[in-house]
Amino acid sequence: MTLTDLPDHPAPDAHLYSRIEDGAAQAGLAVQGALHPARQPVKALDSGTLLLLGTSGAFWPLFQSSPEFLDGAPDPVDRWSVRVIGALAETLGGTPYFPFGGPPYTPFINWALASGRFFTSPSQMLVHDSAGMMISLRGAIHFKQEFDIPPPPLAESPCDSCPSRPCLAACPVSALADGGPYDLAACHAYLDTSAGAGCMSGGCLARRACPLSFAASRDPDQTAHHMRHFHPQ
Repeated sequence: MTLTDLPDHPAPDAHLYSRIEDGAAQAGLAVQGALHPARQPVKALDSGTLLLLGTSGAFWPLFQSSPEFLDGAPDPVDRWSVRVIGALAETLGGTPYFPFGGPPYTPFINWALASGRFFTSPSQMLVHDSAGMMISLRGAIHFKQEFDIPPPPLAESPCDSCPSRPCLAACPVSALADGGPYDLAACHAYLDTSAGAGCMSGGCLARRACPLSFAASRDPDQTAHHMRHFHPQ
């Protein structure tokens, strides 16, 4: 990513959010949450503005042409995230954070929930107001200054108005229960069988069952990549 449309200095505060959106879109990313830590207390930060970046529907085709995808080395998505989000943060005058590389780990779940755009589903997995359960947060950028951010589009969890709650019924081995806990052993055992091939190639059936997940436009190859990382075979 060259970020050709972004100058090498921070933009005025009034325009910074839209410029971050533009820079993220160039890389196949989307701003999936934002907050002011001074007003929405979170772990590790107490001021400024924090933006959470997740993959968009354009991510996978762009990523497939990246050096990290092509070099065959481990953790290509993480290395891509460090390079691309790091460059965006440097260009715009922010500090990048990533949900990997620990312990200790950066408190991304705490940040996500505080943004008002992520919620805890009945299955205890996170659900996003537009990406559903197809969530892939790749990093965040923190800025020392406060600037305007849009309010969350939903006043309450989308799960509250979902009568069928398919995320609970879709798992073939009932690894997900209302309120938890998540039966990780049952999940992995199923993925080791021929019947689990569909989950490995297409993604977790529970995540896919969420009505909002359809809007994420996730490339099946991206989902299969994440499943191989979750359950190496």
